[in-house]
Amino acid sequence: MNPSSLTRLDDFTWRIEPSGRMRVPGVLYANEALVGAMDDKVREQLVNVASLPGIVQAAYVMPDAHWGYGFPIGGVAAFDADRGGVVSAGGVGFDISCGVRCLHTGLKRDDLPSLQSRLADELYRHIPAGVGSRGRIHLDEAGMEAMLAGGAEWAVAPGWGRPADLERIEERGRMTDPRPEAVSDKAKRRQRDEMGTLGSGNHYLEVQEVETLHDRATAEAFGLAEGDVVVFIHCGSRGLGHQVGTEFLRAMTLAAPEHGLELPDRELACAPIRSELGQTYLGAMRAAINCALANRQILTQLTREVFAELCPSADLRLLFDVSHNTCKVEEHVIDGQPRRLYVHRKGATRAFGPGHPDLPDAYREVGQPVLIGGSMGTASHVLAGNRQAGIQAFASACHGAGRAMSRRRALKSWQGRQLIDELRGRGILVRSPSSKGVAEEAPGAYKDVDAVVDAAEAAGLARRVAWLLPRVCIKG
Repeated sequence: MNPSSLTRLDDFTWRIEPSGRMRVPGVLYANEALVGAMDDKVREQLVNVASLPGIVQAAYVMPDAHWGYGFPIGGVAAFDADRGGVVSAGGVGFDISCGVRCLHTGLKRDDLPSLQSRLADELYRHIPAGVGSRGRIHLDEAGMEAMLAGGAEWAVAPGWGRPADLERIEERGRMTDPRPEAVSDKAKRRQRDEMGTLGSGNHYLEVQEVETLHDRATAEAFGLAEGDVVVFIHCGSRGLGHQVGTEFLRAMTLAAPEHGLELPDRELACAPIRSELGQTYLGAMRAAINCALANRQILTQLTREVFAELCPSADLRLLFDVSHNTCKVEEHVIDGQPRRLYVHRKGATRAFGPGHPDLPDAYREVGQPVLIGGSMGTASHVLAGNRQAGIQAFASACHGAGRAMSRRRALKSWQGRQLIDELRGRGILVRSPSSKGVAEEAPGAYKDVDAVVDAAEAAGLARRVAWLLPRVCIKG
């Protein structure tokens, strides 16, 4: 994208002035280099989002943005149901409630050398990963309905986790007002054997070391210290979420004329929030969020089992779990007045600031943990929401590095086996059922995550707390 086509507000904030059908401006948070590296399609998609009915304030993209299906990935937009606002399946994405969970282990850097190889092997053996991976749990019809209604609460009840976990999960582990009956039989069939699985693509489980602290007071509140060993789990709602997204995108496209919607792009399929279709999608999406929360909860318990076997002194406590593909009803102050808005975040992380009532008591004074995953061989970050974040992109931040090239191009540029060997030479052990999948997710296929996080902090979206380096990566 050519930065000269934008209005530069400061070194990290850019604006697309309203024109044509745009109802609000487009706003990009990035430095000049990151803007220049964005595909022109990001600009086109941001303009299209800014043209949707009922959109509030602006359409935003984060520093890691790249083009996606309808909405850019890294996009944020909020809609007011009282002013004709819409809900868009494309604004949530196919992997509904894909997110990141961070676990303390109680271990330190010096504990890893004797454990690293065994951890890599046992986590890979214990945690199903890859295309079509199947878990230990088979859900019958009643079990499926209960899971979609209960989320992580459902998983914790029979022992797939601890009750204390729920306090450290967004929405306390369960979305309210789900509609399991709005999820198709086909979507449910796809999920019957996929609970407790990582899947493929950019999903992973990593054992990491806390290398550097940027904000020691907030790190202390989060329970982080230099040299700590933690676990990041990145995955979502698997086949069920993808099927929900696919079906409702099709239904919204077909129903657009009857709702009087002239879509600037058919991929930007949406429905009025107050319509029957809009409400049905929201109910199905909330059920899919519960699926993702339950899935990460089961993966947490599987991880605990491995650590308990190899290192009984380890204590895997949950730091936080936050999603980055959702639409949620939130209250935000617009022009001095509180309004209930439907905030779409697609490849963007909620980043509530200090004092927000939805935060756990332990984090309320410092702000929400914002978990930014790396890309197999690169650093991950823990950030925290800022006080001013409530007026910055509806309290949102980036979610990762963002792809710099397609998977097809990555396959032409790297070989999986060679990458695994190179990463081993750097002290990072990768275990994966697919060398092709490793090549597609090569660290070089992504933007510089450190630069993305620096831009997010400089733009005031969130502040850096800790910098983490991978030591073991289980990759789908």
